[in-house]
Parts: sequence; structure tokens; C-alpha cells
Amino acid sequence: MLFNPELCRNESEVESKLIVQYLLPQLGYTPDTWHQEVAVGSIRLDFLAFAAQVIPFVLDANSPLSVVMEAKHPKQNLNHHVLRLRHYLTSLNVRYGLLTNGKEIKIYQKLQTDIQLVFQCSGKDVETKLENIKGLIGRESLKEGQLVNKTEVKITENVLNLQTKRQHSMKTIAIYHNKGGVGKTTVTVNLAAALRKKGKRVLIIDIDSQANTTLATGLIRFDDEELDDLKDCNISNVLLSEDSFPIKEVARTSLFSQPEIDVVPSHINLMKYEYELSQQPDSKMMLILKLNVIENNYDIVIIDTPPAIDLFSEIALITADYLLIPSDLKPFANQGLLNVKEFIKRIDKVRKYISKAPIEILGVLPCKISTNAKFIQSTLPKRIEQITKRYGLNVMDSVIYEREDLAKCGEQVKIIGNMEIPDPRSVLDFKPNSTSAQEMELLAIEVLQKIGMP
Repeated sequence: MLFNPELCRNESEVESKLIVQYLLPQLGYTPDTWHQEVAVGSIRLDFLAFAAQVIPFVLDANSPLSVVMEAKHPKQNLNHHVLRLRHYLTSLNVRYGLLTNGKEIKIYQKLQTDIQLVFQCSGKDVETKLENIKGLIGRESLKEGQLVNKTEVKITENVLNLQTKRQHSMKTIAIYHNKGGVGKTTVTVNLAAALRKKGKRVLIIDIDSQANTTLATGLIRFDDEELDDLKDCNISNVLLSEDSFPIKEVARTSLFSQPEIDVVPSHINLMKYEYELSQQPDSKMMLILKLNVIENNYDIVIIDTPPAIDLFSEIALITADYLLIPSDLKPFANQGLLNVKEFIKRIDKVRKYISKAPIEILGVLPCKISTNAKFIQSTLPKRIEQITKRYGLNVMDSVIYEREDLAKCGEQVKIIGNMEIPDPRSVLDFKPNSTSAQEMELLAIEVLQKIGMP
């Protein structure tokens, strides 16, 4: 039987004509040794092929699972799907993965926590290269190498327990309210600084096109757009590209806090990519995939979100384990909590679909609260009570008051030549003994307790 890539006009035909009708039989796989459209936790596989007949298949350290095959539309660039394939192979402990769009065929091999390309050819050359493919992922070749493969297995848990295991490693917190001006950025950067000073490895991700967190962490050091060194390497690149712009290359080290903190910057141009990202089916999962790669590099990731119900907020809340909701507790902010709750319902439906637990709400954080004594004694307790009774949300014990030190620390500048360059500091670095610094430290302690991280 010959294969003609020109007959593959869509993803379904790549699956049926190349993989099912041609590759699987040619590689020695019988219908009882491969499975199509298999769900394993949050992972959805096009094809699983086995070196031995095991029905039902079991995913554990002794599994005969041999090769993952993923089919894409002929017009899709295979390089955009390499990161996802790496996630599949490393999570499932599979040695080989095949990626094809009909016009091109690539085979990758797992090497501990990464993968490498070991074979590629065009679809029209598949017949002449068939023996090479058989030597790598043919059923007989894999059966011969089965004993060797078993010695490489490092995991002892079922892959379905990966989510549980991950709960005890890196924690991701989204800072979100759909109303602006409630202190999101202030909380994000100063909470990150407080956590860093407690010895936690912290990464901040700015996913708001206003880029306030990027500014507040001192990464915007230009006063002319021609000197803009962020426009070509920021969060939009992370979300748009699967095989390039890994977080470790996009993140920048910020000096706004000591010890230093890594920050994935945002940019004003992020807003123009919302439609493009909405047309990519995997865009909402991209940040999850890229954070998985660096989950051993950080203890806590804090994501600052836009004050909106949009794609970028959705990505942040799908990605995060926890949600912190800053609020000034004023009427419009309180009414906005109804929108937040409805938004979370939508988010949790998506999370359920990808086998991710519902997002855990740490609570509403009273923020930008007046220091007027009468207000604190009389009005504030009533507003806090309203949040619980009327909106059914817990309120954090910590309170962040509106103080001069908290405003001034982000307004610091330094003069370089004739330019005045922003040089913000966290309040814990600007005035470490101030009341605001103490409030942020108490918030950090409360957050660490709530996320179960000593």
C-alpha cells in the first residue's frame, strides 16, 4: 500500500489515511495493540500503540506503553506542538513520540525530562524511510527493547496521580478582580517580595496589557519607544509559541526586591494578540504547559491579571491553583464580586474538562483601606461582614491599608544622564520597619498557611 500526502486535506484524514491505514499496519501494530483518542488525566492523546497486547492497558512503571502518535492539520507547523508532545512523553514515561501533519513526519525520543528529535522525513518519502521508522518505533523493535526500557523507568506512581504529586510542589496564585483600582499590582509585587524574603523562590507573571506589574518591578527602563527592549520578548511570546520562548528565557531578574525576583513582563502590544490567541485551540493551556517545564525552579508563581473578564484573565485562572481577590470593599468592587463568582464557575468547567481541580479561593483581601479610625472601628467590620453574608466569600484576616509608604515605594526614580528612570522598590525594601511592610509580611504568612507551604 502506498501513501499519498496530497490526499490528507485535514487532521481527520491525516489520522485515518496516514496513521490508521498506513503507519500502524506497516509498523506491525494490530487493532488490539493500539488505542485512539485516549484520555489520561488532563492529557488527551490521538493514538497509543503498545509493543505487547495488554487489554485493558495500565499506566504504571511496568506498562508496555510504547509510542504516542499525534496527528495535526496539514497546514499546521509541527514545531508549534513539540512542547505539548514533550509534556506527554515525560508525564507518561513514554520513550517515543511521533508527530505528523501528513506532509512531514517527526519522531522524538524522551531523555529524562526533555525530548530530542531522532528522525524526520517528508510524507512523500515515508515509503523509502519506512525501515528507519520501523527500527525506532516498529512493534518488534520496541518489544526487543522492552527490557532495556524498564531499567530506565524512574516513576513508581500511576501517572494519574501526577496532579496530586504536583500539589506539594510549585504553587500558582492568581491575583484577580474584574474591577480596576483595587490594589492588584500593589499586592502582587509586595506579596512576592515578602514571600521571597521568607526564602521562597518566586516568579511573577504579568498577563495584563497595562503592564503595571512590569513597571512596578522596574523592568520598564526606557522613556522612548525606540529603546523598548520588552516588545519582542514578553508574555505574549510565551502564549503564542509552543516550541520557543520558554519561561526561563523570557523571565527577567528584577532588582525591586532583595533577594531578587524573576518576572515575566507584559507589554502594551499584548492586547492586539487576544483575537489571534482565541483562534488557537490550545492557547488557554499554553501557560500550564510552560510552567510544567520549570516547576522545579520555583516554589510560588504569582500571576497579575487584567481587571476584566477576558481571555488573559481566563488563562490565568485556568492555570492557577489558588485565587486571591484584592478589593477596596467599596460598593462597585463588592458588586463586581458577583461577576467574579460567575467567571469562576465558567473557569471551573474548563478546569474540570482538563481534569484540574476547581480553583481554590484564598479569600477576598481588604486592600487600599482607609486608615481613618472611625472607619476602621465602625464601617470596615460591616463591609467585611457583607462579603461573607451577601457574596458567600471568605475574607482574609490580613488587611492592606492605604498608606504613604506603600505609594512612595513604587514611585522611586534615579537619574541616568538626562533621563529620569523608574527605580521602584518593594515596601519591604523601601521601608522595612514600616507598618505597610509589616502588613505585607503578615499577608505572606497567611498565604503560606492557606496554601500549605511552611
